[in-house]
Amino acid sequence: MVKGLYTAHTGMINQQNRLDVLTNNLANSATNGYKKEGATSQSFDSVMAAKIKDSSEAFAARRLGGMNMGVKVGETYTDYSQGSFKVTENTYDLALEGDGFFAISFTDQNGGQSVKYTRDGSFTLSSEGYLVTKDGDYVQGSNGNIRINVSADVEIDSLGNIYENGILADKISVVDFEDSSYLEKYGENMYNLTEGGTFRVSEAIVHQGYLETSNVNVIREMVEMINVTRAYETNQKVIQTIDETLDKAVNTVGRV
Repeated sequence: MVKGLYTAHTGMINQQNRLDVLTNNLANSATNGYKKEGATSQSFDSVMAAKIKDSSEAFAARRLGGMNMGVKVGETYTDYSQGSFKVTENTYDLALEGDGFFAISFTDQNGGQSVKYTRDGSFTLSSEGYLVTKDGDYVQGSNGNIRINVSADVEIDSLGNIYENGILADKISVVDFEDSSYLEKYGENMYNLTEGGTFRVSEAIVHQGYLETSNVNVIREMVEMINVTRAYETNQKVIQTIDETLDKAVNTVGRV
C-alpha cells in the first residue's frame, strides 16, 4: 500500500468540499441577509509505524515514529457578522443592525406550519394586508401574523414598533439566541432552531427603508477559490507522480 496515494486522495476530497462552500457563498453574494459559510478540516490521528520482516534488526521491530494518514473534512460553520446596508426607501424593507432575526410563520409544501428565522427583511403586503416575505410567508409580531391597514401611513421605529397614522398597531418580532450553533440553514434564506437552542432578548436595531446585503466579500472568496484550486492540483500531481513511479517499478524494474 502506497500511503502517499491515500494522503493525496484525502487532500483532494477536502479541497473539493472547500470549493463547494466557496461557490455557494459566491452564488448567494447578492442574496439579502445571507451569511457566508466556511469549511474546517482536521488531520487523521497519527499512527505508529514500525519496521517488519527486516532481518537487520534483531529481536524486535524498530519503531519509525508517528505517521499521518492525511486530512479529513471537518465541520461547516456560518459567519453571522453584519452585512452592509443598502437604501431602498421602501416602507416594508427592513434591516437589522446587531444580533437578531425576524420570526417567520413558514408553511411547507405539505401544509405544515412552523416558525423559521431570517435576516432578509425584504417584506411586502399581501392583498389582505398581511406583512409577508417574498414567498408569501407571514412575518410575526406581538399578536401573531402582522396585519396592516393598507390605506394608513405606516412608520416602523428602531424597536420594531409599527405605527399606523401615528397610533401603535403592532411590534415586529425580533429574536436572538444564546448559542447560534443551534441554528441550521433550512433553505429559502431561513434558519431553523434545533433541539436545545434557547432564546434571549435581541438588542438589534430595526431600520426602515433599508436592506442588509450578504456579508460575502466576493474578491476574498475568489482569491480563496484560486488557492483551493492550486491545492487540489498539487494533490492531483502527487497522485500522477506516484502512479508514474509505480508504472516504472512494475513494467521496467520488474522486467529486469
